[in-house]
Amino acid sequence: MGLQRSVTANNGKLPISVIVISRNAAAVISECLASVTFADDLVVVDSGSDDATMEIARTFGARVFHEEWTGFGLQKRFAVTQAKHDWVLCVDTDERVSPALAESLRIAVSDTAYSVYAMPRRNRFMGRWLRHGEGYPDWSVRFFDRRHAQWSDDAVHEKVLTTEAVGRLQGDLLHESAEDIETYLAKQNRYTTLQAQSLFESGAQVSGLKVVLSPVARFFKFYIMRLGVLDGLPGLVHILIGCFNSFMKYAKLRELQRKQESA
Repeated sequence: MGLQRSVTANNGKLPISVIVISRNAAAVISECLASVTFADDLVVVDSGSDDATMEIARTFGARVFHEEWTGFGLQKRFAVTQAKHDWVLCVDTDERVSPALAESLRIAVSDTAYSVYAMPRRNRFMGRWLRHGEGYPDWSVRFFDRRHAQWSDDAVHEKVLTTEAVGRLQGDLLHESAEDIETYLAKQNRYTTLQAQSLFESGAQVSGLKVVLSPVARFFKFYIMRLGVLDGLPGLVHILIGCFNSFMKYAKLRELQRKQESA
Protein backbone atom coordinates (compact mmCIF):
# COMPACT_ATOMS: atom_id res chain seq x y z
CA MET A 1 0.00 0.00 0.00
CA GLY A 2 2.92 2.39 0.71
CA LEU A 3 4.16 2.13 -2.89
CA GLN A 4 0.65 2.68 -4.25
CA ARG A 5 0.20 5.83 -2.15
CA SER A 6 3.57 7.16 -3.29
CA VAL A 7 2.70 7.02 -6.97
CA THR A 8 -0.93 8.17 -6.96
CA ALA A 9 -2.64 11.45 -6.20
CA ASN A 10 -5.38 11.70 -3.58
CA ASN A 11 -7.94 10.73 -6.20
CA GLY A 12 -6.06 7.54 -7.07
CA LYS A 13 -4.77 8.89 -10.38
CA LEU A 14 -1.16 9.27 -11.49
CA PRO A 15 0.42 12.50 -10.20
CA ILE A 16 1.29 13.76 -13.66
CA SER A 17 -0.01 16.56 -15.88
CA VAL A 18 -1.06 15.82 -19.44
CA ILE A 19 -0.39 18.76 -21.76
CA VAL A 20 -2.34 19.32 -24.98
CA ILE A 21 -2.25 22.32 -27.31
CA SER A 22 -5.29 22.76 -29.52
CA ARG A 23 -7.11 24.71 -32.17
CA ASN A 24 -10.36 23.55 -33.80
CA ALA A 25 -9.81 19.95 -32.73
CA ALA A 26 -13.40 19.06 -31.80
CA ALA A 27 -13.36 16.04 -34.14
CA VAL A 28 -10.43 14.34 -32.41
CA ILE A 29 -9.82 15.70 -28.93
CA SER A 30 -12.38 13.44 -27.20
CA GLU A 31 -10.44 10.26 -28.03
CA CYS A 32 -7.22 11.94 -27.01
CA LEU A 33 -8.43 13.01 -23.58
CA ALA A 34 -10.34 9.77 -22.99
CA SER A 35 -7.04 7.91 -23.32
CA VAL A 36 -5.34 9.90 -20.54
CA THR A 37 -7.98 9.94 -17.81
CA PHE A 38 -5.50 8.05 -15.61
CA ALA A 39 -3.67 11.38 -15.08
CA ASP A 40 -4.48 13.68 -12.15
CA ASP A 41 -4.22 16.89 -14.19
CA LEU A 42 -5.30 17.65 -17.76
CA VAL A 43 -4.16 20.94 -19.28
CA VAL A 44 -5.43 22.18 -22.66
CA VAL A 45 -3.97 25.38 -24.11
CA ASP A 46 -6.11 26.61 -26.98
CA SER A 47 -5.07 29.22 -29.53
CA GLY A 48 -8.49 30.38 -30.71
CA SER A 49 -10.87 27.54 -31.51
CA ASP A 50 -14.24 28.51 -32.94
CA ASP A 51 -15.65 25.00 -32.67
CA ALA A 52 -16.48 22.91 -29.56
CA THR A 53 -12.86 22.04 -28.69
CA MET A 54 -12.76 23.91 -25.37
CA GLU A 55 -16.21 22.75 -24.29
CA ILE A 56 -15.30 19.13 -24.97
CA ALA A 57 -12.05 19.51 -23.05
CA ARG A 58 -13.89 20.83 -20.01
CA THR A 59 -16.22 17.80 -20.00
CA PHE A 60 -13.12 15.70 -19.30
CA GLY A 61 -12.21 17.93 -16.37
CA ALA A 62 -9.39 19.66 -18.24
CA ARG A 63 -8.19 23.08 -17.19
CA VAL A 64 -8.45 25.15 -20.36
CA PHE A 65 -6.30 28.20 -21.11
CA HIS A 66 -6.30 30.58 -24.05
CA GLU A 67 -2.94 31.63 -25.50
CA GLU A 68 -2.40 33.37 -28.81
CA TRP A 69 -0.39 31.22 -31.22
CA THR A 70 3.38 31.62 -30.78
CA GLY A 71 4.64 28.58 -32.70
CA PHE A 72 4.67 24.93 -31.62
CA GLY A 73 7.70 25.10 -29.35
CA LEU A 74 6.79 28.23 -27.41
CA GLN A 75 3.14 27.18 -27.22
CA LYS A 76 4.14 23.91 -25.56
CA ARG A 77 6.55 25.70 -23.25
CA PHE A 78 3.72 27.90 -22.05
CA ALA A 79 1.45 24.89 -21.59
CA VAL A 80 4.03 23.09 -19.45
CA THR A 81 4.22 26.09 -17.10
CA GLN A 82 0.49 25.67 -16.39
CA ALA A 83 0.93 22.10 -15.12
CA LYS A 84 0.17 21.24 -11.49
CA HIS A 85 2.84 18.53 -11.45
CA ASP A 86 6.50 18.52 -12.46
CA TRP A 87 6.05 15.29 -14.39
CA VAL A 88 4.33 16.12 -17.68
CA LEU A 89 3.11 14.04 -20.61
CA CYS A 90 2.73 16.01 -23.84
CA VAL A 91 0.35 14.67 -26.49
CA ASP A 92 -1.23 16.15 -29.61
CA THR A 93 -4.98 16.28 -30.15
CA ASP A 94 -4.86 13.57 -32.84
CA GLU A 95 -2.84 11.20 -30.66
CA ARG A 96 -3.93 8.81 -27.95
CA VAL A 97 -2.15 6.78 -25.30
CA SER A 98 -2.49 3.02 -25.72
CA PRO A 99 -3.28 0.89 -22.62
CA ALA A 100 0.21 -0.62 -22.82
CA LEU A 101 1.80 2.83 -22.79
CA ALA A 102 -0.42 3.91 -19.89
CA GLU A 103 0.84 0.95 -17.87
CA SER A 104 4.42 1.79 -18.81
CA LEU A 105 3.87 5.33 -17.54
CA ARG A 106 2.64 3.98 -14.21
CA ILE A 107 5.82 1.93 -13.85
CA ALA A 108 8.01 4.89 -14.82
CA VAL A 109 6.41 7.16 -12.21
CA SER A 110 7.04 4.62 -9.45
CA ASP A 111 10.56 3.82 -10.65
CA THR A 112 11.91 7.27 -11.69
CA ALA A 113 15.07 5.68 -13.09
CA TYR A 114 15.11 8.53 -15.61
CA SER A 115 13.77 12.08 -15.62
CA VAL A 116 13.09 12.06 -19.38
CA TYR A 117 11.43 9.33 -21.45
CA ALA A 118 10.83 8.62 -25.13
CA MET A 119 7.99 6.47 -26.40
CA PRO A 120 7.35 4.69 -29.71
CA ARG A 121 4.90 6.63 -31.86
CA ARG A 122 2.86 4.62 -34.34
CA ASN A 123 1.46 6.51 -37.33
CA ARG A 124 -1.69 5.66 -39.25
CA PHE A 125 -1.53 6.79 -42.87
CA MET A 126 -3.96 6.15 -45.73
CA GLY A 127 -5.93 3.85 -43.44
CA ARG A 128 -2.97 1.67 -42.43
CA TRP A 129 -0.91 1.51 -39.26
CA LEU A 130 2.68 1.81 -40.44
CA ARG A 131 5.13 -0.68 -38.95
CA HIS A 132 8.41 0.36 -40.57
CA GLY A 133 10.24 3.24 -42.25
CA GLU A 134 9.52 6.71 -40.86
CA GLY A 135 6.16 5.57 -39.52
CA TYR A 136 7.39 3.30 -36.70
CA PRO A 137 8.77 3.25 -34.08
CA ASP A 138 9.27 7.04 -34.54
CA TRP A 139 10.71 7.47 -31.01
CA SER A 140 9.39 10.69 -29.47
CA VAL A 141 10.37 12.34 -26.17
CA ARG A 142 7.04 13.27 -24.60
CA PHE A 143 7.25 12.39 -20.89
CA PHE A 144 9.60 14.30 -18.63
CA ASP A 145 10.21 16.07 -15.35
CA ARG A 146 10.02 19.75 -16.30
CA ARG A 147 12.81 20.52 -13.83
CA HIS A 148 15.18 18.61 -16.12
CA ALA A 149 13.85 19.30 -19.63
CA GLN A 150 11.93 21.82 -21.70
CA TRP A 151 10.59 22.27 -25.22
CA SER A 152 12.74 24.06 -27.77
CA ASP A 153 11.47 27.37 -29.15
CA ASP A 154 11.27 26.05 -32.73
CA ALA A 155 8.20 27.23 -34.60
CA VAL A 156 7.79 23.75 -36.11
CA HIS A 157 9.32 20.30 -35.51
CA GLU A 158 9.98 21.33 -31.93
CA LYS A 159 11.87 18.95 -29.65
CA VAL A 160 12.47 18.39 -25.97
CA LEU A 161 15.82 19.74 -24.78
CA THR A 162 17.62 18.00 -21.93
CA THR A 163 21.09 17.07 -20.73
CA GLU A 164 19.75 13.97 -18.97
CA ALA A 165 19.86 10.38 -20.19
CA VAL A 166 16.63 9.44 -21.98
CA GLY A 167 14.79 6.27 -21.01
CA ARG A 168 12.44 4.35 -23.29
CA LEU A 169 8.87 3.37 -22.50
CA GLN A 170 6.94 0.37 -23.78
CA GLY A 171 3.59 0.69 -25.53
CA ASP A 172 2.63 2.92 -28.42
CA LEU A 173 1.57 6.53 -28.68
CA LEU A 174 -1.02 6.21 -31.44
CA HIS A 175 -1.15 8.95 -34.05
CA GLU A 176 -4.27 8.65 -36.16
CA SER A 177 -4.69 11.67 -38.36
CA ALA A 178 -8.01 12.05 -40.16
CA GLU A 179 -6.44 14.27 -42.81
CA ASP A 180 -6.70 13.43 -46.48
CA ILE A 181 -3.58 13.65 -48.63
CA GLU A 182 -4.46 17.12 -49.94
CA THR A 183 -4.74 18.53 -46.41
CA TYR A 184 -1.63 16.65 -45.31
CA LEU A 185 0.39 18.10 -48.19
CA ALA A 186 -0.83 21.62 -47.46
CA LYS A 187 0.32 21.27 -43.86
CA GLN A 188 3.70 19.90 -44.96
CA ASN A 189 4.11 22.86 -47.30
CA ARG A 190 3.61 25.25 -44.36
CA TYR A 191 6.03 23.25 -42.23
CA THR A 192 8.83 23.30 -44.82
CA THR A 193 8.43 27.06 -45.19
CA LEU A 194 8.79 27.51 -41.43
CA GLN A 195 11.77 25.15 -41.33
CA ALA A 196 13.54 26.95 -44.15
CA GLN A 197 12.95 30.31 -42.48
CA SER A 198 14.28 29.00 -39.17
CA LEU A 199 17.40 27.59 -40.84
CA PHE A 200 17.95 30.84 -42.70
CA GLU A 201 17.67 32.93 -39.54
CA SER A 202 20.20 30.66 -37.81
CA GLY A 203 22.70 31.30 -40.61
CA ALA A 204 22.55 27.81 -42.11
CA GLN A 205 23.87 27.36 -45.64
CA VAL A 206 22.91 24.66 -48.11
CA SER A 207 24.55 23.63 -51.36
CA GLY A 208 22.75 22.68 -54.55
CA LEU A 209 24.18 19.19 -54.13
CA LYS A 210 22.52 18.79 -50.73
CA VAL A 211 19.19 19.95 -52.14
CA VAL A 212 19.39 17.09 -54.65
CA LEU A 213 20.96 14.35 -52.50
CA SER A 214 19.01 14.88 -49.26
CA PRO A 215 15.77 13.28 -50.51
CA VAL A 216 17.72 10.43 -52.12
CA ALA A 217 19.52 9.66 -48.86
CA ARG A 218 16.23 9.87 -46.96
CA PHE A 219 14.55 7.41 -49.31
CA PHE A 220 17.39 4.91 -48.99
CA LYS A 221 17.42 5.19 -45.19
CA PHE A 222 13.71 4.77 -44.56
CA TYR A 223 12.43 2.76 -47.53
CA ILE A 224 15.36 0.34 -47.85
CA MET A 225 17.33 0.26 -44.60
CA ARG A 226 14.33 0.62 -42.29
CA LEU A 227 12.09 -1.61 -44.43
CA GLY A 228 9.44 0.94 -45.37
CA VAL A 229 8.92 -1.22 -48.45
CA LEU A 230 7.02 -3.67 -46.21
CA ASP A 231 4.29 -1.11 -45.52
CA GLY A 232 2.90 -1.32 -49.04
CA LEU A 233 1.53 1.67 -50.92
CA PRO A 234 0.79 3.76 -47.77
CA GLY A 235 4.40 3.30 -46.67
CA LEU A 236 5.72 4.31 -50.08
CA VAL A 237 3.52 7.42 -50.27
CA HIS A 238 4.46 8.40 -46.71
CA ILE A 239 8.17 8.15 -47.42
CA LEU A 240 7.96 9.90 -50.80
CA ILE A 241 6.19 12.84 -49.17
CA GLY A 242 8.92 12.91 -46.53
CA CYS A 243 11.58 12.96 -49.25
CA PHE A 244 9.76 15.76 -51.07
CA ASN A 245 9.57 17.71 -47.80
CA SER A 246 13.34 17.38 -47.40
CA PHE A 247 13.83 18.61 -50.96
CA MET A 248 11.47 21.57 -50.54
CA LYS A 249 12.92 22.62 -47.17
CA TYR A 250 16.38 23.01 -48.66
CA ALA A 251 15.10 24.44 -51.94
CA LYS A 252 13.26 27.15 -50.00
CA LEU A 253 16.39 27.81 -47.95
CA ARG A 254 18.40 28.21 -51.17
CA GLU A 255 15.81 30.66 -52.43
CA LEU A 256 16.13 32.74 -49.25
CA GLN A 257 19.91 32.69 -49.63
CA ARG A 258 19.66 33.81 -53.25
CA LYS A 259 17.34 36.69 -52.35
CA GLN A 260 19.74 37.81 -49.64
CA GLU A 261 22.73 37.69 -52.02
CA SER A 262 20.92 39.69 -54.70
CA ALA A 263 19.55 42.31 -52.31
